[in-house]
Amino acid sequence: MAIEGPQLPVGTQVVLRVAGSDDVGGTAQRGATGRISGVTANGRYDVRLVDGRSTTARRDQLSLRTAYQDEAIEVAAPDVLVRERTIYAAVVGSRAFGLDTDASDTDTRGVYVAPTEAFWSLAKPPTHVDGPEPEWFSWEVERFCELALKANPNLLEVLHSPLVVTCKPLGQELVDLREAFLSQLAYQTYSGYVLSQFKKLEADFRRDGAPKWKHVMHLIRLLLSARTLLAEGKLVVDVGDDRERLLAVKAGALPWDEVERWRLGLHEDLDRALQKTVLPATPDVAKVDAWLRSVRRISVA
Repeated sequence: MAIEGPQLPVGTQVVLRVAGSDDVGGTAQRGATGRISGVTANGRYDVRLVDGRSTTARRDQLSLRTAYQDEAIEVAAPDVLVRERTIYAAVVGSRAFGLDTDASDTDTRGVYVAPTEAFWSLAKPPTHVDGPEPEWFSWEVERFCELALKANPNLLEVLHSPLVVTCKPLGQELVDLREAFLSQLAYQTYSGYVLSQFKKLEADFRRDGAPKWKHVMHLIRLLLSARTLLAEGKLVVDVGDDRERLLAVKAGALPWDEVERWRLGLHEDLDRALQKTVLPATPDVAKVDAWLRSVRRISVA
């Protein structure tokens, strides 16, 4: 049985969230500390405890050591916030981009609203939650707005995904507000990220003879999306007619030089689009802030 979701690497320091049997017939107590030493055939983690004993545990029975103390004073379980207070969620990634294959994961991203009173507590609600379902990641609404206002592509695409999973009334208000997040900051965030990542990919190419082609494909896709955003003032998630060429990049079917020319041409397109863009220089922070304040007022438990 394979482990669902991101795996904990061997050597990761963890804390047991529940007691369990050890390898010498005793009990590994809740709160015991150890390191991941492997994965069992049935999908559990082998944990080597600090006293030399070993035990096994499921992922949900383990906490990262660095997070355990924070979890100990949590008032509300993060899973509850996602399950009960999500206002919007959508599928992102290859399925939303129109680049999916039979082997593609279904990646879902959501936004939840923590009760306003939770911010008055010693233990503040989490700014994000990984889970509770596999490939599901969520942000608390305030953190989501902060990152989206900075033109973070991952968050902007959530609001423009054609594959909506959940949309409550507050979620619809957030979607209706999505144009307020768009600005010329996208030029820096999109092109800057691609430039930094391509430097790493070029190093991979020189060292290994080939880059990570799937990553290359998604970087080109980001530039295509940014070009439309700057030129037309709208964010289009589906790649449309570029699908086959992008999948050829993913398969490593295009020579690196051709991909590099495509990338450089797209950067030039972005430069030209920026000169004529209809997007404002900065996002409408006041409009988003006013909406967030209204959400906090009506979310007093």
